[in-house]
Amino acid sequence: MFTLPSRPKSQCDLHLFQCVYTGMVEEVQSSSSPRPPGPALRFVAAALIVRGGEVLICQRRPDQPMALQWEFPGGKIEPGESPEQALARELDEELGIRATIGARVTHIRHNYRHGGAVDLQFFAVHEFAGELENRIFHQFRWERLENLPGYDFLVADRGLIKDLAAGKLL
Repeated sequence: MFTLPSRPKSQCDLHLFQCVYTGMVEEVQSSSSPRPPGPALRFVAAALIVRGGEVLICQRRPDQPMALQWEFPGGKIEPGESPEQALARELDEELGIRATIGARVTHIRHNYRHGGAVDLQFFAVHEFAGELENRIFHQFRWERLENLPGYDFLVADRGLIKDLAAGKLL
C-alpha cells in the first residue's frame, strides 16, 4: 500500500496524490452497486407545420399506445442523425413531403407515469414540397392555433399547446 504525505509539498507530490485519489474514486464507483435504471429516454423531433394561423395536427391510430390522442408529426432521432435530419426523414415517411426544417421552437423533456420518458425538440416548418399523404395516422387536419386546447393532445405536448394557443411561440 502506498502512503501519501499528509500535505503535498511539491508539484510532483500533488500530481501523485491526484492520480492515486482519482484511481481510488474510480474503483469505488465501479464496485458500488448500480442504481436501478431510470425510465427509458426517447429522443424525438417534431414539426410545427404552419400555414397562416393554422398548424397541422395528427391523431394517433386506435391500435397505437395513447390511442386517438393528437400530436404533431415527427419521430425518433436515430443514432448518427441530427434532430433536423430525423425530422425531414420522418415527415417523408409519415406524410410523403420534403420539408424545409426551420428554427427550433422549443425543447421539452417529459416523464410519463408509466415509466417512459421523452426528450422532444419542436421545429417550425413553413415550406414543404409534395402533397400531404396520410401514411400512418388515424387522421390529420389543419387547425387554428387558438383551437388547439380543444383537442386531446399527448400529455407531453400540453404545455406547448397552451403556449401556441396564446400566440407565444409562432
